[in-house]
Amino acid sequence: MRNLLKKSTSTLASFAVLFSTAGCATAQAEQVTSAPAPVTTATPSETPAGPALWKIADDDTTIYLFGTVHALPDDIDWQTGQIGAALETADTLVTEVIVSDSNTAEMQKLVAAKGMLPADQTLRGLLNEDQRAKYDAAMTGLGLPTNAFDRFKPWYASLLLTMIPLAQQGIDVANGVEKSLEANTRPEVKREALETAEYQLSLFDSLSQESQIDMMMKTIDGQDKVAEQLEAMIADWLAGDADGLAKLMNESIDEPALLERLLYQRNRNWAQWLQKRLDTPGTVFVAVGAGHLAGQNSVQEDLTKMGIKVDRVQ
Repeated sequence: MRNLLKKSTSTLASFAVLFSTAGCATAQAEQVTSAPAPVTTATPSETPAGPALWKIADDDTTIYLFGTVHALPDDIDWQTGQIGAALETADTLVTEVIVSDSNTAEMQKLVAAKGMLPADQTLRGLLNEDQRAKYDAAMTGLGLPTNAFDRFKPWYASLLLTMIPLAQQGIDVANGVEKSLEANTRPEVKREALETAEYQLSLFDSLSQESQIDMMMKTIDGQDKVAEQLEAMIADWLAGDADGLAKLMNESIDEPALLERLLYQRNRNWAQWLQKRLDTPGTVFVAVGAGHLAGQNSVQEDLTKMGIKVDRVQ
């Protein structure tokens, strides 16, 4: 099946998995569509099946690293093996950004501010004749008026054009790992974030208009495969196959500058944050997009370069 998947599809499906704030597009998409055992370190030969879990530690601090999928079907049981126990022992939960029901309106305002075109521009007006014909066909195929996204910048339209087919097939941010963590984290657990929503959205918004349009057209080219691609990623994630996940999510993105912006630089920033966090006693559960913990230049690889030992727990 994977041989049929296009690089362009992989890129946008990766965005859906990688970014917590990509879930902001889901609200728009939905409007348009309708007592644990102690954690133990496992040796490679006895690593149990299930989403991968790593840890770093010193004398008084333990930090678990868990790769998440931000959008899932509603029947996925991912809290297997050591994951639940690690969550129960944590006194701090760290995610990429904090997105909760209490700040939904604020997030939507932020997306509107970052994702809207100037009043004298329309999305379709930015496209050449061939691009517009392909875009119109894609919108019609989704059952939408061709001018439905005319106020949106191309990067935001790209996210919507990715999330809508997923939502139509039941793959929803409401079922994602972060939503579950938000709903089930004990009240006494401290919450922290590695980034702000504004920073994440700026990574897209600061792309040139030409790059944004190119991204949107690639989204349209791979639209009929995006759900299939994400399902393949979820299968590797559930199996704990970090190498397979890396190939699907990261290595198939053939744009080095985009990888540096969206993955590698952020991974280095997070590794530095984790190094500093080891100075504070406690147990921390860090949940970030699975692509950051897979493949070349992953967070674990950056930590290892810094002299920090990373153990795979599961």
